[in-house]
Amino acid sequence: MSIRFKIVSVVLPLLVATLILAGASSYFVATNGITRIARDFLQFKAEELESYAEGQWLILEENNLTARQEMVEATKVGVQSFAGGLIRSETELIFAVDDSGEVQMATGEVPLTEEERASLLEMDVATTGELSTLSIGGTQRVAQGFSFEPYGWRVFLTEARDTFFRDVDRITTQTIYIVAGASLLSVLLLLLFAQQLTRPLVKVRNTMREIITSNDLSERVAVEYRDETGELAHTFNVMVGELEKAYNQIKGYAFQAVLAQKKEAKIRNIFQRYVPQEVIDRFFENPESMLVGDNRVVSVLFSDIRSFTSISEGMMPDDLVNSLNAYFSVMVDIIMNHNGVVDKYIGDAIMAFFGAPVKREDDAVQSVMAGIEMSESLDDFNRKQVGAGKPEFHIGIGINYGIVTVGNIGTERKMDYTVIGDMVNLASRLEGLTKTYKQELIISESLQRKVKDHVPCRLIDRVAVKGKKTGTDIFTAKRSLTTGEQQAWKIHHQGVRLYFDRQFGKAEEAFREVLRVLPGDYIAEMMADRCSRYRSAPPPENWTGIEVMTSK
Repeated sequence: MSIRFKIVSVVLPLLVATLILAGASSYFVATNGITRIARDFLQFKAEELESYAEGQWLILEENNLTARQEMVEATKVGVQSFAGGLIRSETELIFAVDDSGEVQMATGEVPLTEEERASLLEMDVATTGELSTLSIGGTQRVAQGFSFEPYGWRVFLTEARDTFFRDVDRITTQTIYIVAGASLLSVLLLLLFAQQLTRPLVKVRNTMREIITSNDLSERVAVEYRDETGELAHTFNVMVGELEKAYNQIKGYAFQAVLAQKKEAKIRNIFQRYVPQEVIDRFFENPESMLVGDNRVVSVLFSDIRSFTSISEGMMPDDLVNSLNAYFSVMVDIIMNHNGVVDKYIGDAIMAFFGAPVKREDDAVQSVMAGIEMSESLDDFNRKQVGAGKPEFHIGIGINYGIVTVGNIGTERKMDYTVIGDMVNLASRLEGLTKTYKQELIISESLQRKVKDHVPCRLIDRVAVKGKKTGTDIFTAKRSLTTGEQQAWKIHHQGVRLYFDRQFGKAEEAFREVLRVLPGDYIAEMMADRCSRYRSAPPPENWTGIEVMTSK
């Protein structure tokens, strides 16, 4: 957008807003005045008609003629005649209805529908001076009214709504035309003035384009005025002269910058294989901060291939490396697709974490989904292995969630971006427990609390891992459950509660029921056998249900 139109876009709204406010003010003053006059005139007629009717009735009362129906009817005719004298337009209509909605007096035809008749009977005519809107024969009308008890009438003085607001509508149309015309004139004048104001700037722009096109820094702008635009032209000429002097230096700096960018890109490409992209970005932004650790709440994942030593002994070295690389490729892709960072390879094991260097709301859930997907993807990997005449891989995965220290650990000559702390050790212990409990995935109690609303979790046991005196609950998780698994897991959790309450007999029955639903379920068999032993030899009184692990 050019400066000319920017000037118009800034000034025009101010002018138009002023015109609109002035027009709106005039419009509201005029329309309020006209409406008030029309309303007061309608009210005046209503008061005159009511006064006349009261006068007629008073004459009857003074002469004791109220009981004579023909005299009463005569006064009604007089009221109707007086009402007709109040009419000032073809669309005006005065009428009265009785308590049943039947028209008793009218200055013209009153084609009432049943719905309109009912609406008239519901209308409050006792409020003096208030306008009402009603429908007569499908035509909207503005009305005032009053109730005249001696006749049993509800009297309405009405005017067609279009006629009542005709002057208001005319003022509205005129106001719109005036504001639109004034706005159009303002636009034309603003464009003309803006063109004159910006003409020197256009010359500066054209000269700049010529310099860019021809690379000829000898071009200069003619100084036309002794004002800010003339000063701008002079300053531009000085700037071009200085640019010409610095041209050779700029080319040298640009060449060095290109070399530096290529060098940085090369470094990034090399180290992205070892360090997360976010860590590399942070290093280039602030290299000094990379040796500072940070406490974070993250998920730590350990996975390990079962009996890898036996597998490696039965394979040629090149086949072993190819199989291991293919396995790592599948597992690492899954971890990274779930926003995880692969920390290191420990032989055939993988250590990864979720929540650093970038913290996300669903890190805990993503870590569990990664573990589940790793376990599921192993079936496809093993089919390829068997098809190639190679042994299958079986893995165990342990995941913990808690506070760790994360950062670049090491020295300036060799460092790793990693996590350390007690929570990391527990994750490694959980991976080891997958062998004991024959589960592909075990997660900690802290992680289960974070993901229980997203994935089904099954309480396995309460253990104290090697090196720990306190116990923690351990769980396994699945993406979804079959109908049988849903039933079995529910019974299992009931059995676990009974087990920790020392009701070993009932707990064993529950675990046996789980085995009936899921034959061969190792956890149910283990817990049922444990309950059977405790029924025969109950644990001590201070027993808490914690199984102390003496190995990894």
